[in-house]
Amino acid sequence: MRIVVRDGRLVVDETASLPGRGAWLTPSMEAFESAVKRRAFRRAFRLDSDPDSQELRDHLVARTTPDAPPRVPPRPLAQTEQADRHMDN
Repeated sequence: MRIVVRDGRLVVDETASLPGRGAWLTPSMEAFESAVKRRAFRRAFRLDSDPDSQELRDHLVARTTPDAPPRVPPRPLAQTEQADRHMDN
C-alpha cells in the first residue's frame, strides 16, 4: 500500500493518487514494525524527525483483525427509507 505524509502524520493513500513523495509498504504489522524500528519512514520521506505513525498502525490493525468494525461509518438513511422501515415494523 502507498503511504504519504500529511501534517507530520503517515496516511494511507488508498487510491495511490495523493500528491507528494510516497512510499510503499507491505500491508502487514511485521513490515510496519520493522519499518518503524529501522526508521525507514523518516529516511523514505527525507524528514528531520520520525512522523506520527498511529493512524497507519490503526489502519493495519483494522485490516488484519477479522472482527474489526468497518472503518467507514454507514451512510445516514434518507427520510423515505426511515419511514419505510418504521412501517415494516
